[in-house]
Amino acid sequence: MPHWTKLIAEKQQRQLESIPQEWLVFLETCNLLTTREIEITNSSVNVLLEKLTCGEWTAVDVTTAFYKRAIMVHQLVNCLTEIFVHRALARAAELDNHFKQTGKVVGPLHGLPISLKDQLCIEGLETTMGYVSWIGRYTEKNAVLVGILIECGAVPFVRTNLPPTVMWPESFNNIFSRRTTNPHNCSLTPGGSSGGEGALVALKGSPLGGQDSVQSMFGPMTNSVDGVKAFMKAVVNAKPWLKDPLAVRTKWQEDEYNLADHGSGKDLCFAIMWDDGVVVPHPPIRRSLEMTKAALEKAGHKDFSLVDWKPIKHRLLADITVRNYVFIIRNIWNAASSEDYMITTSVTGEPIIATMKLDNSNAAAAPFHPKKIGITAYQLWQVQKLRRDIRKEYLDHWEVTVSKTVTGRPVDAIICPASSYSATPHGKNRYTNYTTVWNALDYPAATFPVTTVDPTLDTKKSRHVTHQHSSDFYDPETFKNAPICLQLVGRTLEEEAVIKMTEIVDGALAAAK
Repeated sequence: MPHWTKLIAEKQQRQLESIPQEWLVFLETCNLLTTREIEITNSSVNVLLEKLTCGEWTAVDVTTAFYKRAIMVHQLVNCLTEIFVHRALARAAELDNHFKQTGKVVGPLHGLPISLKDQLCIEGLETTMGYVSWIGRYTEKNAVLVGILIECGAVPFVRTNLPPTVMWPESFNNIFSRRTTNPHNCSLTPGGSSGGEGALVALKGSPLGGQDSVQSMFGPMTNSVDGVKAFMKAVVNAKPWLKDPLAVRTKWQEDEYNLADHGSGKDLCFAIMWDDGVVVPHPPIRRSLEMTKAALEKAGHKDFSLVDWKPIKHRLLADITVRNYVFIIRNIWNAASSEDYMITTSVTGEPIIATMKLDNSNAAAAPFHPKKIGITAYQLWQVQKLRRDIRKEYLDHWEVTVSKTVTGRPVDAIICPASSYSATPHGKNRYTNYTTVWNALDYPAATFPVTTVDPTLDTKKSRHVTHQHSSDFYDPETFKNAPICLQLVGRTLEEEAVIKMTEIVDGALAAAK
């Protein structure tokens, strides 16, 4: 047996042994959760924090409830990597003791269990990031974000699955098997690189999770917009710039949340981007855009106006080949990425994953696989210069939309697909430009749910895309019940406004049901 497979076997056994045996159950008849624990795990972040703050629910009770549910979810979708029950419950007990003695909470997230992607280091735990070579490498200190969450009173309790390199849109690796599955349809992927986090949160095995994006920025994943707000407000007000030199020095701006720069929320104008000019989305995505537009028109009357958004240079901004060059995001990613990948995996000789397909015998390498030949330092600077110039061009493009609105302001936000398709079969998630373009522009975006794939409503249309891959595998029965999400995009450093406007759109959709 090769050395790397022994490491995997030992790691998987340690993971299994970290789960209390009474929580390993037959899911059909388990009755593992009590009525109260079901109530706890079905509660929103705001309700959880209210109950914890007033002492109605203890941190131990809430952490135990979510832990039991997380273990159940893991047995269904294979989403967890690190499980540290005793440590998390000891932390929760400390919080309860503090509350009992002082009558005060430790911070704004007091007693709230938080799951973390297996990229965020926790002191004393392994952080493998999907690399066999990093098994047995224990972290000596917390990541800055983890430390801030703990200061805010949170209880880290599990870590979740991801792909090696953290730059693949699915979640599998050699350690924790080749796939985490989608809880809505096990034949589909939950996406990535935060697929483990997404699967866990979707089945309410965690009330709030931390996940990453390009430029090492971290954001929350939760079942409600209020959870996003609670996370962002707590972290920002903890002054992360005093701990991380790359963090922006700005506190939570309540006036921005109240849309001070957007007419105080009156007469908002949203722009709908139906496609990115490169790949036309699958029929369910188009239907979700139409549903959102109709919901806003119904809810807003004179309070909302809607225009179409014309995307510019999305092909260039993301990772499509143009004139034999691969620009912006993919070029930045490929700058020495292959060397990094090769050096890391060479320690144990683990095989390099080249495709996300389950049967990879004849599969072509995925577009996210690091290229063997990267770009030079000079070429990288040219890419960065090009990115800067296009960011300015996009800023100007947004500003001139003032001529299309009736508010006297440019468009307040863009509503657009989060992907050209819903959750895909394993190995098919190959086009990520609907999200990476906003990374290139440094625009904040919030994803929100709209509907699910309905084979009756979402019949296959004739070929209608410029990117062949997207339409080739669409079959409404294959995608049945897969959730459909959109995203709301604001401008640089408009996080508070994006959260508020997402609340407004989410409320309009709820009212229209």
